Amino acid sequence: MNKTLASIAAGMALFAAASVVEAPAAHAQTKVRIATEGAYLPWNGMDASGKLIGFEIDLSAELCKRIGATCEVMAQDWDGIIPGLQSRKYDLIMAGMSITDERKQVISFAGPYATEPTVFAAMKGSPLLALNLPTTSVDMSEISPDEQKLIDQSAAAVKGKTVGVQVSTIQQNMVEQLMPGVEVRAYDKVDNMGLDLVSGRIDAIVADRSAIEGLIKAGEQNKDITKFGPAFSRGVLGEGVGIGLRKADTELQGKLDKAIKDATADGTITKLSTQWFGYDTSIK
Repeated sequence: MNKTLASIAAGMALFAAASVVEAPAAHAQTKVRIATEGAYLPWNGMDASGKLIGFEIDLSAELCKRIGATCEVMAQDWDGIIPGLQSRKYDLIMAGMSITDERKQVISFAGPYATEPTVFAAMKGSPLLALNLPTTSVDMSEISPDEQKLIDQSAAAVKGKTVGVQVSTIQQNMVEQLMPGVEVRAYDKVDNMGLDLVSGRIDAIVADRSAIEGLIKAGEQNKDITKFGPAFSRGVLGEGVGIGLRKADTELQGKLDKAIKDATADGTITKLSTQWFGYDTSIK
């Protein structure tokens, strides 16, 4: 879910749910507590019974086996997820969190283990769709003249519009830094952002591709949500999604880096991400 440093200042929320993943008994040497949001499928979410599910839940189980740990996965509201790590409520964050320079000032990361593009969406019939903006990929790590033109075109399209973002996300950062003149409206959850888009209270939304596709599939009322414009990645959007941990936990970070590298090399992350996203989000 790709969130920003603003969450550090927010208060810690109560834990909503927990699940336990145990490594084989012979290797169960360490207990590791993992926080996830539980509200951002297919990265992480809950089923009807309140059980945590998603790509990161399955990946956490795999990585825990590889490092010989017994892992407890718990749900934590996004606003307090970094403060909760710092206050030792848990040991790791696996919550669609992008690795950014801002975050690296206060926590460390293992990985990245996955990445996906950021896209805009509006309702069918919106004037924004009539602009027929190119759907080209824009890698903002080193912006070429052609890519800058696409950024400028997108900025001009949404100037003066009300655009929904999830609060404290890299998408909020991107719009605020690269697209002046936009009225940014922040939401606690993607679902609430989608409700306002469908009801006409905002003109567009911007989020991870999978989050928008998840909204479209969530119900008949969302069927007219339509993606538009370029697919943005890297640069202000970070290096990819990784595991957040305290800076002092260097040994655990090393183990997780190796486990992620091995799970990437043997195709495990490709398999899990294809299962949950419908496409490969692994880092090649």
